[in-house]
Amino acid sequence: VNNAAFEMDEYLEMFARIQAPDGVFSVLGNHDYGEYMKWPSEEAKIENFNNLLNHHKNLNWRLLRNEHEFISKGDSKLAIIGVENWGDRGRFQKFGDVHLATENIGNADVKLLLSHDPSHWDAKVRKENPDINVMFSGHTHGMQFGIENRFIKWSPVQYIYKQWAGLYQENNQMLYVNRGYGFIGYPGRVGIMPEITVFELSRA
Repeated sequence: VNNAAFEMDEYLEMFARIQAPDGVFSVLGNHDYGEYMKWPSEEAKIENFNNLLNHHKNLNWRLLRNEHEFISKGDSKLAIIGVENWGDRGRFQKFGDVHLATENIGNADVKLLLSHDPSHWDAKVRKENPDINVMFSGHTHGMQFGIENRFIKWSPVQYIYKQWAGLYQENNQMLYVNRGYGFIGYPGRVGIMPEITVFELSRA
């Protein structure tokens, strides 16, 4: 959502079609807290946030708020770690806590982190959590404007975010930034298309 939970109402039926045998996991982003809208009272803001949390629940999505869950396959164990929003640009919220999310996590063959803002990766995750294999983010939308083809990948957002779309790697850690499927402000896109990404994990 951009501002309020009711924006999700007309999409609930569509998103309910997202299902997976091992569960659907989600995290919160900077717009989910209702901080970009003027509310008549603090109570109204809290009610809106609770309505948003209920959307995740009603969709049977496992909303990870600084916590983790395991998926086991045979003798292998994969950790899905999810944190609240943590942004290193402007005044974005810093609610995400990877240390809390990985408390008592023990050993896992693979650790995947869901964190909305890609600036979290350089600012905190790579420095403090070298055991996290891959982080998945969104947030930038590719600024909904740019050029992407075989020869060039450019958007004005790259002057704000070092990692803004696609796959990045530093040493043994990776980050993927999804270009998103919605919009903020201008209800459209030029050159940066909406994206749903499918990854296949295989044993090295």
